[in-house]
Amino acid sequence: FKMSEATVRTRKFMTNRLLSRKQMVVDILHPGAPTVKKTEVREKLARMYKTTPDTIFCFGFRTNFGGGKTSGFALIYDSLDQAKKFEPKYRLARHGLIEIKRQGRKQRKERKNRQKKVRGVAKSKVGSGKK
Repeated sequence: FKMSEATVRTRKFMTNRLLSRKQMVVDILHPGAPTVKKTEVREKLARMYKTTPDTIFCFGFRTNFGGGKTSGFALIYDSLDQAKKFEPKYRLARHGLIEIKRQGRKQRKERKNRQKKVRGVAKSKVGSGKK
């Protein structure tokens, strides 16, 4: 499956100067083909708007019932550091720009239950080390 079979159209285009980005709704027509990968959508948008794919963040894609058409949202930042400044951490993590470090599920739960046993400022002490 080649991207050429799918057409990418944008609508509701808006330049958001405050967040130094362009934002738009993306419609992808892909009759008889599976949903297009986000990486391919980014490459296509990069060609349309003459930028690099790493400053483009696509998300929220939903395929219409029966397939053939998918719509989602895209943000194109002016630069990568602007993107790092304004994008939520989880979307940066999807791009591999940051690593989200989390404790194991068991540890988090045990910590929560230890915190239940104390009140006020002591909670943070419980969180860091055992009381």
